[in-house]
Amino acid sequence: MVSRRLFLASIGLGAAAGPALGAGTPVLNVDLRGAIDASAHGVRPGGDDRKSKAFAKLLREAAAKNLPVFLPPGDYHVSNIELPANTRLTGVPGATRILYGGGGHLFAGQDLNSVVLENLVIDGGNRWLDDTVQGLVHLGGAREVRIDNCEIKGSAKSALYLERCGGRIERNRISGAADFAVYAIESSGLSISANTVVECANGGILVHRWTQGPDGTMVSGNRIARIAAAKGGTGEYGNCINIFRADGVMVTNNHLSDCAFSAIRANAGSNVQIAGNTCLDCGETAIYSEFGFQGAIVNGNLIDGAANGILIVNFNEGGRLAAVTGNVVRNLRLEGPYVHDGAGFGFGIAVEADTVVSGNTVENAPKYGLMLGWGPFMRGLVVNGNLVRGTPVGCAVTVVEGAGSALISGNIFEETPQGAIAGYRWNERTTGELSDEPERFAHITIERNRTG
Repeated sequence: MVSRRLFLASIGLGAAAGPALGAGTPVLNVDLRGAIDASAHGVRPGGDDRKSKAFAKLLREAAAKNLPVFLPPGDYHVSNIELPANTRLTGVPGATRILYGGGGHLFAGQDLNSVVLENLVIDGGNRWLDDTVQGLVHLGGAREVRIDNCEIKGSAKSALYLERCGGRIERNRISGAADFAVYAIESSGLSISANTVVECANGGILVHRWTQGPDGTMVSGNRIARIAAAKGGTGEYGNCINIFRADGVMVTNNHLSDCAFSAIRANAGSNVQIAGNTCLDCGETAIYSEFGFQGAIVNGNLIDGAANGILIVNFNEGGRLAAVTGNVVRNLRLEGPYVHDGAGFGFGIAVEADTVVSGNTVENAPKYGLMLGWGPFMRGLVVNGNLVRGTPVGCAVTVVEGAGSALISGNIFEETPQGAIAGYRWNERTTGELSDEPERFAHITIERNRTG
């Protein structure tokens, strides 16, 4: 058993070290009551991964007694560790380093009740991982996971792979994953918060399901930057946050920057809330809600630098029902990461069906400020109280036969030299200024807009 005196001595804060403590010295608040000291059981820093069996045995014995294991500072070389149910492993932040020795996997566990990893450095060293795992830490069926205040780096696949798990992933720093930082599939009550994710090759935080259904994951307060798309594609990879088939997910108050594709991409996820996020320097569309979804709230986000701002689209695939309110979208560009065979790039906010677009500000979009519908795919749009300025066309609205209704009311369009509101047949402009002939199309109501 580890005593307070042994713990303090292990980090150089014993009685002899007391006088040297200054006012600025951080105090570690680690609850080690009842913890097993790994060094007392033959698991000590240094050497190679031949101590992996002893390490795994210690975890099993501690879990059987429902006790945490404390690792003193140092480097622990281990491989092929199967985590038992009720694993609780803790160390000293930045000083307890678990180094993957290669030859299979690092940490894996299936059908666990709970797992706690905290205050550890977990370093994969970019070493090969076999086909039995998808991440440096690979967990399945863990009702309560807590991975807290860890540094996880250098995974040859994903850093964290969680399937059918709940719990909390928080306050970690994740970097250098060859795939994704966090890949969560079929989650239940999972919270991913206050993490820093940088320089991952194919994605930041992914919340996916094998089939569409309730998920409820909360992704909040994370800082994600420099996300590439090494596997290519047209949006499958290269996103800071990616939601796929997961309903009821909340993505709030994240700081997202410098991604190859989207800051936030929700594909076939219903009842998703995307609110209060800062999205900077995105390679493609900054915020996406697409394909077979019903219900999306996109509110209070700031977007600066992207090919497109916000897209609520794919009514042809069942995508419908949203509110896009109070967002600021600016400084967009015509070029994207691939050749687009549809509407292209360079517009601020595009919506298609059963959606309210209100109180947004769009500035410096090189094509359209607002884009309403695509061909015949438009229904039930309310567009009011928006400010659009510094864009060639303020609002492009579809006039293709079969398109549904749109109300364009009470907006301000400034510095739109090619027109405030214009009609399009897909990409072809077919009208003059519709503000001058507001009753020309029966399916569009245009009223009380200010142009200049």
